[in-house]
Amino acid sequence: MAKKKKTFRPKARLPKGLRDIGASTVRAEQMMLARIREVYELYGFEPLETSAFEYADALGKFLPDADRPNEGVFSFQDDDDQWLSLRYDLTAPLARYVAQNYDGLAKPYRRYQTGPVWRNEKPGPGRYRQFTQFDADTIAAPTVAADAEMCMMAADCLEALGIPRGDYVMRVNNRKVLDGVLETAGIVGEGPEFDVQHLTVMRAIDKLDRLGPDGVRRLLGKGRKDDSGDYTEGAHLEEAQIDRIIAFTQCGQTDRIAVCDAMAELVGESEVGAEGVAELREIDALVTACEYGPERIAFDPAVVRGLGYYTGPVFEAELTFEAETEEGVTRFGSVGGGGRYDNLIERFKGVKVPATGFSIGVSRLYTALEALGKLNQDDVIAPVVVLVMDKDQMPGYQLMVRELRNEGIRAELYLGGSGMKAQVKYADKRNSPIVVIEGENEREAGEVTLKDLILGSQLSGQIEDNAEWRESQPAQLAVPRADLIKGVKDMLARHFDISHEDSRHS
Repeated sequence: MAKKKKTFRPKARLPKGLRDIGASTVRAEQMMLARIREVYELYGFEPLETSAFEYADALGKFLPDADRPNEGVFSFQDDDDQWLSLRYDLTAPLARYVAQNYDGLAKPYRRYQTGPVWRNEKPGPGRYRQFTQFDADTIAAPTVAADAEMCMMAADCLEALGIPRGDYVMRVNNRKVLDGVLETAGIVGEGPEFDVQHLTVMRAIDKLDRLGPDGVRRLLGKGRKDDSGDYTEGAHLEEAQIDRIIAFTQCGQTDRIAVCDAMAELVGESEVGAEGVAELREIDALVTACEYGPERIAFDPAVVRGLGYYTGPVFEAELTFEAETEEGVTRFGSVGGGGRYDNLIERFKGVKVPATGFSIGVSRLYTALEALGKLNQDDVIAPVVVLVMDKDQMPGYQLMVRELRNEGIRAELYLGGSGMKAQVKYADKRNSPIVVIEGENEREAGEVTLKDLILGSQLSGQIEDNAEWRESQPAQLAVPRADLIKGVKDMLARHFDISHEDSRHS
């Protein structure tokens, strides 16, 4: 007897570092993105969509985790033996797009874009390999007025999402100031080895909030071993150099001018450092004129940003409140950032094209808004479900669904193969407010029965006697077939703020 061949069944499993997103989260996230989009549009930015894939050489090597396999990106080789990579952010593809279409663009070119990006990083709690960003960028704007505008717009976005003043701050620094501090500390040079050391210094400072001064000091020195035992190679600086950098990161104050004065002392005679301080003073003048105080936009030397392409002002949107989450009491910290990148488009065109931008980390901001209770979905009403009592009457049931939809009421026809009890249970799982029933008796009487599932659920805990339930039928109502729409709207109005004239939002 032949042995029965075993059928291969793949295991249903989600790849590590990725996530599935359910309907309620998708809907709330889209509401959040819509509010951000309104602010971007208000500032005159235009939408753009770029490809998820780019040629690997077009993306460049700017990720902060260049020691990872594939240098932090997911790549493959196509039929022409060219390497393609999933975009790791939305800025590098924008640089390619601008270079490719430069002559036809109105300049300065102002664009916004939202979409997923991918990074080949070690996943962890709240750290995914795929996540969504929402960017705004200004291309061919040489002055720091564009950077100041980005900071003000980012602050406006956070307030538009319901985050009160005092619960967030835009933290601003300038890469030129850091370069000046490194120069006065004797950390200068060129070539691949210096580039690696320079990037290691920036990455170390970027972890100040998480690791504290002692942890950063080790990363600036020989290196650091984390709690898991993983070792991170350090920048191998001398103690005097480390002291100067740590002093720089800790010279922040509430007074923006005082921060600039402290920075000016630390950069000494460095020309690039002095240029960075002058740019920060100009940003201060611009945001002060628009009445953005230091409680909204502050200067913080500890902000450096991890990406390697920034050349001037850099900024981060930080949430300062604490909230109770599944992990306990959490201070959310940075939910977005950006800065000036004047050399990125030059890689394609051979000429310097000034640019600046800001990127919101959508998932992290969503989690923060959820903790604040700012993602209310009470106005999203689940569909009314029309039950199928007699399969030969499907055209009539479908007509009911169409009539409801024509009035802006979310509705669906039950398309499974189960009986009435299972259909009602399905509607309950869908959080449906109402089911519409038309059996033979209702059809002969020219009526439909409307069952209020919300009220029924509320009353089920109050009425204990089955006889009382049958006699009262408080959540069930028969209406003439011609009054289906009015009956459904009246029943919905028990629980939701809708009007008979316009229920399109339901």
